[in-house]
Amino acid sequence: MTAKKKKFIWIAIIAAILLVIIIWIASDNTGLELNTYTISSSQLPESFGGYRIAHVSDLHNAEMGKNNEKLLRMLQDANPDIIAITGDLIDSRSTNVEIALQFIQEAVKIAPCYYVTGNHEARVSEYDELKTGMETAGVIILEDARIEISLGNEVITLIGVNDPSFQTDYLFGDSKTVMDTKLGTLHADDDGFTILLSHRPELFDSYVASNMDLVLSGHAHGGQFRLPFIGGLVAPNQGLFPEYDAGLYTEENTNMLVSRGIGNSILPFRVNNRPEVILIELQPK
Repeated sequence: MTAKKKKFIWIAIIAAILLVIIIWIASDNTGLELNTYTISSSQLPESFGGYRIAHVSDLHNAEMGKNNEKLLRMLQDANPDIIAITGDLIDSRSTNVEIALQFIQEAVKIAPCYYVTGNHEARVSEYDELKTGMETAGVIILEDARIEISLGNEVITLIGVNDPSFQTDYLFGDSKTVMDTKLGTLHADDDGFTILLSHRPELFDSYVASNMDLVLSGHAHGGQFRLPFIGGLVAPNQGLFPEYDAGLYTEENTNMLVSRGIGNSILPFRVNNRPEVILIELQPK
């Protein structure tokens, strides 16, 4: 075999490997997954057995299909009772309120939507515009607030907290102190089954200490690059090999579900880490 032919073969092999990598990465960034979890609790009223919550996080102005039709179709097919949105609908580096509101205006037609802010909303002057548009569409925005969701004569409590970066004194304190203060004001032990919407998973210890039954969170982007047998590589506010990057975490009576999110932020792509929607089904014990 001539040297020229050997060179051509090696170039062809390298090109094929690069093509496979490109296709793999493209699939990881455009293939949307629905992952379902069942959460059981003795605190859950009987009438909420089978109650379904779709959890969407960290859209970051991404579009899954034209006008997010792939994402919206997935939500429609999931048939949720409510949709929980845990922040970063927009991206502060390339903010597009229109894309976010296009999604919201269709999502509210599927199920009642409850929203809490992420750190990217805190960074932009357009947040007021986004908030007004969501309220007009009918989204219930929980800014350090609590409500009750009723079925018949039974209720569960839903609490939503603003991202700590909205706090004016945030730079002079720490996010754990900010969160502990919020939850101490919003939650009492006799609230019954309580769901917390909070963007930040790294504050899990605060959620456990506050005796939350279920926490829905995002922010970690699944660790951006997921390594086999190890998990996520890096996440905001957790650094390398984050402890809370994706999936279910349980301690004492608290379950926390961390969404891998849909869009990207610091890095423009993810590896071995498909965007996801989480569907939770509640069951009384």
